[in-house]
Amino acid sequence: MRIRQVKPNDINDFIETYIKAYEELENYKYRTRKEIKNYFKWLYNRDKEGFIVAEENGKSVGFAGGDTNWINFEGEKVLEIHEIFVLPEFRKRGIGSQLLKHLLSYGIKKDRKLAELWVGKTNYKAINFYKKFGFKEAGEWGKWLRMTKSLTS
Repeated sequence: MRIRQVKPNDINDFIETYIKAYEELENYKYRTRKEIKNYFKWLYNRDKEGFIVAEENGKSVGFAGGDTNWINFEGEKVLEIHEIFVLPEFRKRGIGSQLLKHLLSYGIKKDRKLAELWVGKTNYKAINFYKKFGFKEAGEWGKWLRMTKSLTS
C-alpha cells in the first residue's frame, strides 16, 4: 500500500470511493455527485498537504482529509480530521489505521497540539476505531460527536 497527497485529477476516484464507502451511512453522507465533488474541492483547498489517498496496485482504496489550518471553538489551531474512508472490500487491512497515523504525524510535524474530529453519533465502528488511537469524546452537536486527542506526550 502507498499513501500520497491527493492531486486534482483524483476527483473521480474520490467520488466513486466516497459513494461506495458511505453506502451504509445514510445519515452522514453527501448525497449527490455535485455535493461530493464540491466536498473534494473544499478539502483540497483547505490543506493540500493533509489531503491524502491510499493506493493498492495503483487503485485508490481510501482517502483522508486532515486540516492544520483549522481553528477550533476554543480559538486554537488544531489538526482537524475532516474525513477518513476506505472501500468496504479493503477494510480490516490496516488502511484506515495507516491513513490516520499519517494524519496524526502530519499534525505533529505542523506543531499542532491537538487533533479533533466529528463523527456520527451512531457510527459506532468509527467511534471505536478512533478510541483505539486515544481519541476521547468531547461533546455533541446535533447528530455529531466531537472527539479529541492530544498530540503531545
